[in-house]
Amino acid sequence: MGSIRILERLIAFPTVSSDSNLDLIGYAVDLLEGSGIASQIIRSADGHKANLFATIGPADKPGIMLSGHTDVVPVDGQNWTLPPFEMTARDGKLYGRGAADMKGFVASALAACLKASKMPLRTPLHLALSYDEEVGCLGVRDLIEMLSAVPQRPLLCIVGEPTNMQVATGHKGKLAARAVCKGREGHSALAPLALNAIHLGCDFVRALRDEQDRLARDGARDGDYDIPYTTVHVGKINAGVALNIVPNLCEVEFEIRNVAADNAAGILDRLRAAAARIASDAASIASEAAIDIEITNTYPGLDTPAASEAVAFVKSLTGANDTMKVAFGTEGGLFSRDLGTPSVVCGPGSMAQGHKPDEFVSIEQLRRCDEMLERLLSRLADGWP
Repeated sequence: MGSIRILERLIAFPTVSSDSNLDLIGYAVDLLEGSGIASQIIRSADGHKANLFATIGPADKPGIMLSGHTDVVPVDGQNWTLPPFEMTARDGKLYGRGAADMKGFVASALAACLKASKMPLRTPLHLALSYDEEVGCLGVRDLIEMLSAVPQRPLLCIVGEPTNMQVATGHKGKLAARAVCKGREGHSALAPLALNAIHLGCDFVRALRDEQDRLARDGARDGDYDIPYTTVHVGKINAGVALNIVPNLCEVEFEIRNVAADNAAGILDRLRAAAARIASDAASIASEAAIDIEITNTYPGLDTPAASEAVAFVKSLTGANDTMKVAFGTEGGLFSRDLGTPSVVCGPGSMAQGHKPDEFVSIEQLRRCDEMLERLLSRLADGWP
């Protein structure tokens, strides 16, 4: 079965991160079993989602792992002109939610597994499908825990996030956090006698912006990124009940995306110190003033050396001469850090299409991915490395 036909089936599963991916995983299991490939399923704690891991070829040797996530972002509030969960082929493009990010690669990887099942591979091919990548690379951690206990860890991981089939060696790390700002409620007519938690939150946002200015001016640089320095971003502020009530609580959700040379924990320590100063100054108004910061999620960056054997191998599959780094995060950093498996990001389509209405991957990009994986199978049959 070809990658386009598989992609059509994958898009039809509405695997938004808030929902189950079990129907898609069940389809993949059946597809693989039809070619004699056994799958290992690693379920989430509540049983509503699952990772899949499969190996084609000798089981007593480490192989090359193709990694993809099965979840997609929501379509709510987006102006789609085509059905998001039904593949539409038009003008050389395949439309549907997840076509680029990243069911196109998953389809190509599944098609490659079916081809591999008919080949005498001397080095095995591994397939890893995960859930909840879009909400912080959460689901893959159980799969990594399983892999960390096996005697043969993968030699190399190709994470198929969309890079226009360019070879990406790195991405920034991410630390997500929530600042809980506590003030004292009161009647808005007597606002100066209370402590407005929103004001505390705004003061903390000012501290975040000051830290961003410092990082942009004096922080570490990596010229391979479009934004060559570490960024600090506020994404949500929740506060207030009614206009005539001085709020006693304000929550500020923010993130740090750090280049490899910057330590996200050190940046957070500076932000905690700034929060403590803001709360201390406000304590003269209300002794209960506080800004408590809690980490909600974190994943490491990826920084595979461009001169490494792993990168050279993937470049040989694509014909690329250069490498790049991507702005978005991937599961590759976790594979690299927690398994010691060198990881490279390379997949069909562009993230410029991801998370948008009328998302698509071009047939040409999918063809190039299929060709890359066919070259990979040939090398595995020859026994690389």
